[in-house]
Amino acid sequence: MPRYKLTLAYDGTDFCGWQKQEPFAPDADPRPLDQQPPRPSPSKLAAASTLPTREGESRPRIALRTVQAVTESAIAEVLREPITLLGASRTDAGVHANGQVAAFSCTDAAWPIDRGLDRLLRAINSRLPDDILVTSVDVTSPDFDPIRGASSKAYSYTLHVSPPPPHGPGLRPLRDRRYVHHVWEPLDLHAMQAAASHFVGEHDFAAFAAAGHGRLSTIRTVFSCDVTPSPGEGAGGWASDKPPPPRLRIDITGSGFLWNMVRIIAGTLVDVGRGRKAPDDIPRILASRDRTHAGPTLPPTGLCLEWVRYA
Repeated sequence: MPRYKLTLAYDGTDFCGWQKQEPFAPDADPRPLDQQPPRPSPSKLAAASTLPTREGESRPRIALRTVQAVTESAIAEVLREPITLLGASRTDAGVHANGQVAAFSCTDAAWPIDRGLDRLLRAINSRLPDDILVTSVDVTSPDFDPIRGASSKAYSYTLHVSPPPPHGPGLRPLRDRRYVHHVWEPLDLHAMQAAASHFVGEHDFAAFAAAGHGRLSTIRTVFSCDVTPSPGEGAGGWASDKPPPPRLRIDITGSGFLWNMVRIIAGTLVDVGRGRKAPDDIPRILASRDRTHAGPTLPPTGLCLEWVRYA
């Protein structure tokens, strides 16, 4: 059975995340409200499809619009057989990707390797919506696991910093509002850069993980964490004695990340930029292992999975 490795890019705005989700319909969930998962927005519920009632269940379920489900369906249509698509990172609702990695296996009759990877790439993309794009297809080993085989991942978080008048235009981003988080207050870039350096290394990131992350260990290794003017904002010519440009980008690479870890790190760095925390507070927050000591969880809007690498 051939196994194919895909690299995907997607705009996560209108998806309920990467992973397939088939919860009970909102008005049919038998569990108490405090035990139900958060409900998707009305627009995302409107995009969900109703599923046949499962054997042994009397209440209907719905299939939410997720990247995995939509891509699986497109591939199955090309191959004319069902497949299971395994993704390297389970990005949350609203999170984007430039380099998500996924893999699937199929029978040799469905798509033999000698039929061509370019043809497979074009066939899959022709059946995908405009907010998903497969950028490459490769043949991989039969035991390739995009989750367990990953050696490092990189995320970026983009901030649009625009103080209100009279110190700034106070305009919200329009054309790329889906891909940045707007911060009204001016930020101290030097303080944010100093704080970011404290995340590098092996640490217990319990203070930077959402409750219910489900991991046995919260120890992770961060290889790099930088805050820079976003590409296209004159990063090469920015003078340290001048206010930073309106676009700042947080780039972080690591062996792996906990649930909401990057968004909480970004929220903590924004708190440092606002002067609510000091750069030297980061080691103390890490040592506390207490989520309440870190900054807020920023919205998914500015977060993007940039790449996943393998040994």
